[in-house]
Amino acid sequence: MTQFGKDGWTPDRIKSVEDKTYIITGTTSGTGFEAAKILLSKGAKVVMLNRNFEKSKATIGTLKEALGKDIKVSHIQMDLSEQSSVKNAVKEILNTVPKIDALLCNAAIAQVPKRQLTVDGWESQMGVNYFGHFTLQALLFPLIEKSNGRIVTVGSMGYDMGIKTIKFDDLNWDTDYTPNNAYSQSKLAQIMSMYELQDRLEKSGKTNVKAYACHPGSSRTSLIATSGSLMMRLIFGLMKLSPLTQPAENGAYPQLMCATEENLDQKAFYGPTGRSNWVGPVGAHEIKPHAKDKKVSSKLWELSEKETAISWNL
Repeated sequence: MTQFGKDGWTPDRIKSVEDKTYIITGTTSGTGFEAAKILLSKGAKVVMLNRNFEKSKATIGTLKEALGKDIKVSHIQMDLSEQSSVKNAVKEILNTVPKIDALLCNAAIAQVPKRQLTVDGWESQMGVNYFGHFTLQALLFPLIEKSNGRIVTVGSMGYDMGIKTIKFDDLNWDTDYTPNNAYSQSKLAQIMSMYELQDRLEKSGKTNVKAYACHPGSSRTSLIATSGSLMMRLIFGLMKLSPLTQPAENGAYPQLMCATEENLDQKAFYGPTGRSNWVGPVGAHEIKPHAKDKKVSSKLWELSEKETAISWNL
């Protein structure tokens, strides 16, 4: 039983969002696409941030076909693997978007078979999933603050499937790289940074901004197909046929809830509450203590500001 009853949170609970603006990363497929579609269907304005310009245009066409040509949707090209691309996208957002009710950090890469570095010199999964979003959040923070907005980070139950801390002595996996450990590390970092941000917001008295951590469960998306090895693609292809996975639309519910639900406890971790937290009604559920290790999260934050050369205005 969740705090929203036996069926958990569903988009029926979204009240009027016609005057709201949402920015979502990674919307050309999967949970990001579904989140954008649901918000647009409720009258919200959605700005999509995607790496692939052509796919973004095609996605807008698909959405207009499904929801009507008057929907308020636009896109800005942004590649999370390049800090310069993130900074350029932020400039465009600040010039064209007057307010941000919620920033949904949804895009990710997963299970990259061979260790790769981004142009900025980070292991690719950490660079895209964590550092790319860290910079985006930091640079958009002043506008989010002005808008009394929210930051929603889409983590993964993968946070608990690798080493249970941040590998500060070898952040780029120069030794012992495995696709799963590096992915797990990036997701743990994303989740930890939200709880750390909550503490920092509280300390600085900026409690008008809310920060949430959630995950989509085991959803039928193209995430593994996009970046995983052949073996991972085969395994997940078989899993998609089992009751251990759910449609991508259901996978979008946790982030939508965190972006729209009133009086939601920031300290909780949100996702499906059924078997292994992979499927089932959406609500708050257990998070392992290592994801809230204050000493590690504080060190990670300081390291992140140093690595990105960006200080939050906190």
